[in-house]
Amino acid sequence: MSIEFVLTTLVIVATPGTGVLFTVAAGLARGARAAVIAAFGCTLGIVPHLVAAVTGLAALLNASAVAFQTLKYLGVAYLVYMAWTTFRDKGALAVPEQTERTAPSVRKVIASAVLLNLLNPKLTIFFFAFLPQFVPTGTPDALARMLESSGVFMLATSVVFALYGACAATVRDQVVSRPAVVTWTRRVFGASFLALAGRLAVQNQ
Repeated sequence: MSIEFVLTTLVIVATPGTGVLFTVAAGLARGARAAVIAAFGCTLGIVPHLVAAVTGLAALLNASAVAFQTLKYLGVAYLVYMAWTTFRDKGALAVPEQTERTAPSVRKVIASAVLLNLLNPKLTIFFFAFLPQFVPTGTPDALARMLESSGVFMLATSVVFALYGACAATVRDQVVSRPAVVTWTRRVFGASFLALAGRLAVQNQ
């Protein structure tokens, strides 16, 4: 495992995107535990992309414009849905008086997080281009090394996202105790989901 791979992974993981946004929103809305659950869900959402990259299925996605566009617009639609539910105070930044009955279940939070990363074709293409750079051609244990690198990437994702969410959770009381701040925070997060949807919509293979 090269230091270059570790440093590159940390830079990539720490760069804010849909997963970070979702995890931070969960931390603000429901505290550190929800943030950790969201981070776990986002990490699970990476697994299919890693598997596709390791097995070579990403080559098919990269070559098929129809497959790429279909997955891309499914991702756009889901981000728009996330924005809509956030604006309506029923999504990632739901901060009303929540009880055990009204708070989203662990399964629902994880499912939402998984879908966010799953419906992003750029992740598959990215891993297909990223992982092989750190495994020399002709290496006899190439598959094992790619799996090891994938595990490190997932661990980094889980830890960094959880830290983002935990930091957001530390200021949760200051946020939720001010209705105006809650309203504007919800609007910012909703607009951010829309912006990410727009960015994904205009991306090409």
